[in-house]
Amino acid sequence: MVNPGFEGPYLLGIDFGTESCRAAIFDLKGEPIGFAATPYRTYHPHPGWAEQSPADWWEALGASVSQVLNNTGVPARKIAGISYDATTMTVVPMDVNGKELSRAIMWMDVRATKQAARASTIDHWARLYNGGGTLGATAEWFPFKAAWLRENDRELYDSAYRLLDAPDWLTYKLTGEWTININSAAMRGYYNRDYGGWPVEFYEHIGCGDVFDKLPEAVLDLGTPIGTLTPAAASHMSLVPGIPVAQGCADAWAGQIGMGVVAPGRIAVTTGSSQVINGQSDKPIHGKGFFGSYTDGVIKGQYTVEGGLVSSGSVLKWFKDGFARDVVMATERVGLNPYQYLDKASAHIPPGSDGLIVNEYFQGNRTPYTDSKARGIIWGLSLHHTPEHLYHAIKEAVCYGTAHTLKAMSDAGLKPTELVAAGGATKSRDWMQMHADVTGLPVVLPEVGDAVVLGSCILAAVGSGQYKSIDDAVRNMVHEKDRIEPNMETHEEYKFYLQQYMDAYPQMQELTHKTVDHVATNN
Repeated sequence: MVNPGFEGPYLLGIDFGTESCRAAIFDLKGEPIGFAATPYRTYHPHPGWAEQSPADWWEALGASVSQVLNNTGVPARKIAGISYDATTMTVVPMDVNGKELSRAIMWMDVRATKQAARASTIDHWARLYNGGGTLGATAEWFPFKAAWLRENDRELYDSAYRLLDAPDWLTYKLTGEWTININSAAMRGYYNRDYGGWPVEFYEHIGCGDVFDKLPEAVLDLGTPIGTLTPAAASHMSLVPGIPVAQGCADAWAGQIGMGVVAPGRIAVTTGSSQVINGQSDKPIHGKGFFGSYTDGVIKGQYTVEGGLVSSGSVLKWFKDGFARDVVMATERVGLNPYQYLDKASAHIPPGSDGLIVNEYFQGNRTPYTDSKARGIIWGLSLHHTPEHLYHAIKEAVCYGTAHTLKAMSDAGLKPTELVAAGGATKSRDWMQMHADVTGLPVVLPEVGDAVVLGSCILAAVGSGQYKSIDDAVRNMVHEKDRIEPNMETHEEYKFYLQQYMDAYPQMQELTHKTVDHVATNN
């Protein structure tokens, strides 16, 4: 329960992730008051397809908001503002009355591979977002799914008054207003204000040039006041009508805001099964090995760069589950964390793991190669090496991969000064120190690790007038818990191994592709 001495006001952040809808209440100082989550189902009707029901989303939203209000005791009248985030690269068909016409096509759905391949057959400024035109487009992005729908379910496509990304679906459900958030538009729809907005010829080329008739005209910056909570939405969530609602965004970039990465210099590193690497630039930069920079994508007047690792924590879990079962069993018996035990057991291993190097591309590479056929490499093994060496080398691999993507961004003109980390890996101080030592950059750990819902509450604070700008809200709501400085002597030692890591995959790429194709053909 909230201390009755607190008068508020409070902010409500809504987070629609892949697995659940989460609701969180924060105060104006960025202090978390309470959280609640309600899961929903993902459907896979065909290989490579992934769908969710917006009706399930709506029910989960009502349950989560009602639960967090009940758990905290915050009176509904004390909620001063609402904003939200959701998974992006989603397609939600809706009729003119705002009724969903089918299940939503989710971000992980890759049915639009043929449509995405067309993006590489046109010379157009839209492709600047794909590594300056050097990286292939992914079937996950919004326009390719729209083109697939037009070609393969024309009746549904034609009957749709709106085709919306998930954050914009929620905008309508909360306020009754049709808008597009600049975050989804720029980062997953090729919208670029520097070039006049939507790349019409590009959309025509990939097969959905008429989709603009189905997109809201208003493309709004993050935190912009949209309207107020409708009576129907308020009743559904146990709130009161009329609460200001601010323009939300995609979940990864709400997390960037919640980590305080809203100006050039800082880089957000969000850790988990994969690793997301985002930052800001004061000028447009494009280059091989990263996505962006996206015009106004997070902060108006700035440019956002994007990179990441497909597999990071998931590779460490692969090692733990497959090669350290004795450790897992022993630590579980006494209530210890197996990762903490493995950290201590490998603490004596020197930088470079005595010549053992891992390239962590177990599920492909997102950046700098954007290669779905990439696979992991473990090399330099000798009879001297132990399981602890492999564990240590996998941790180093994630740091090398982060440094490699940062190098691609730096080569294009970005000048990172520090990393801000959030997510599961931040529980390991040793691993965070390793990130600092490999990159040569300080690592900042924010006080609130749940950066995504904090980011949405920051947008709520701006849209409801509690703070004048996102930057102002961040200064007041995002606080530093710890700062880890790099050991520059260790950084110098790591330079050789980082270069070895970066040189390895180009020499193995052809062989790797040949093997992947062979396996796919014969299975």
